[in-house]
Amino acid sequence: MKHARRDLVTIAAALCAACGFANAQSAHYPAGVEGIKGATLPPPGLYFRSYNYFYSAPRFPGGPEDFDLFAYVQAPRLIWITDNQIFGGYYGMDVLLTFPYQDVKVGPFGDTKFGVGDIFAEPITLSWHSERSHLAVGYGVWLPNGSFDPARLASPGKGFWTHMLTAGATWHLDAERKWALSALNRYEINHENEDTGITPGQVWTLEYGLSRTFNKTIDVGAAGYFILQTTEDSGSGASSARDRLFGIGPEINVAWPQLGLFASARYVYETTARNRPRGHTFNLTLTKAL
Repeated sequence: MKHARRDLVTIAAALCAACGFANAQSAHYPAGVEGIKGATLPPPGLYFRSYNYFYSAPRFPGGPEDFDLFAYVQAPRLIWITDNQIFGGYYGMDVLLTFPYQDVKVGPFGDTKFGVGDIFAEPITLSWHSERSHLAVGYGVWLPNGSFDPARLASPGKGFWTHMLTAGATWHLDAERKWALSALNRYEINHENEDTGITPGQVWTLEYGLSRTFNKTIDVGAAGYFILQTTEDSGSGASSARDRLFGIGPEINVAWPQLGLFASARYVYETTARNRPRGHTFNLTLTKAL
């Protein structure tokens, strides 16, 4: 019985315990935190943003049959867009902290954990703005500062470093700027997890959105994400399975310009998944100009 439990915990940990920011496996980046106009960075200034991220997955295609995951993450982010320009784009930087709560069940075993998760530091962002489009690129690193235990089903951190490249654009489809289409790409290159000896595969995440603006302060539309693991995990005992996920759902954004306040609420239902949990996300984001 002890050996059976140890084997189950080891398998579950390799598949999902490292989901330090909710639904990701190989990926650090939590798909669903950005949506409509997600590729549009703000004008020069200092901003505080708070993500409230909920994820629930009652199934795991390609994984354990009896599986259930619930996670909530509070993630404060400080964004600084400077007046300095490089190649015509405004230079900026940001840092993100994560505080995840996880409740994971696999078969007869379960685990609950709350703690400090991994930190994301993005020292380079560039953003360009015109009447009909907004472009953004960036480079950042996920630091494995959060606690990780390969013997547990739930761990706030992932236990490995990740380089993340970002590129995205928002296009206004009409001269009145009422309709907008956005696409935000993230590409993650992972390092080895020294506790497990496994290097997770590289991951591409696309977040997209189509929106309509009302009264210049309210945006309503559809948003979602597509996740694709582009390379296999490597290392002794690594799985050759690559995961994939697609989701879509509604979103509403509201701005109060006189207060320098912006809020967004987004629900995404995951329609297809392979070799990873499948469920749905809800994200409430508040942004304040400082």
